[in-house]
Amino acid sequence: MSDENRHFKISKQKEYLYVISEKISIVHPVYTNDPLNLYLLIGSHSALLLDTGCGLNPLKPIVKGLIGERKLLVFNSHSHWDHILGNEEFGEIYIHENEADIVANPYDLSFLINSPSELIKYKEKNFLIPPAQVINTLKDGDTFDLGEIIVKIIHCPGHSPGSICLLTSTGELFTGDVAYYGDQFLPKKKKHRIVLETLSKLITICDVKDGFELYPSHRNYPCEKTLLTELYNGIMNIKNLWKSKKAYDFFESWEIFDGKFRYYIAR
Repeated sequence: MSDENRHFKISKQKEYLYVISEKISIVHPVYTNDPLNLYLLIGSHSALLLDTGCGLNPLKPIVKGLIGERKLLVFNSHSHWDHILGNEEFGEIYIHENEADIVANPYDLSFLINSPSELIKYKEKNFLIPPAQVINTLKDGDTFDLGEIIVKIIHCPGHSPGSICLLTSTGELFTGDVAYYGDQFLPKKKKHRIVLETLSKLITICDVKDGFELYPSHRNYPCEKTLLTELYNGIMNIKNLWKSKKAYDFFESWEIFDGKFRYYIAR
């Protein structure tokens, strides 16, 4: 078995959908949202990879082995480190226009210098990870035809200004870090309205056409619409738990736990 296949877990979810997972806790034990899920959609003439992961092991050979001669599109769900550090390997990526400037520049990982993990790949690059050479921008409503699978971009700000979800003609909703079961990283309290508006939009989409399967970028998949409603209700309730908050310095945030979700809220 190759090194990359020992690092990644590859699961065939459907004839046209693969999940490539890796543990982000190996980067630093403070990150508990294992696994990180990268999704590969394979149409009749093109394929789409959602996120490139932590950049610790080669990903492109795995993807090429699965898609054959099909054209490959590489999307970033947003610009946080665990979703983009493999961008350089692919050379060309797509990301929402609000975060294109971030991924166009080297990514500074100096906050991981004191990690107890070895992180040889990051050390070799001085904890400054090069970007992809070509950055293409996405906006809400853009569509891509992979051949028998149509993918629509939904702009979902909140977790980050340029977060996107992908809606497919085959009944999947890829939620990125907008919604998943696990530790939630939220903006400052005054911006929670934006997060709630995004979740409400996704709930409406699922209400209009029942039966969508949700594929988050962390932990369990697939999920049902109840993920969205549970997270919405949890964030609505943060104001009632505000006095229980604790400082969490590594993330420069407030920590609140409601029994189902742990929230890290930017200070």
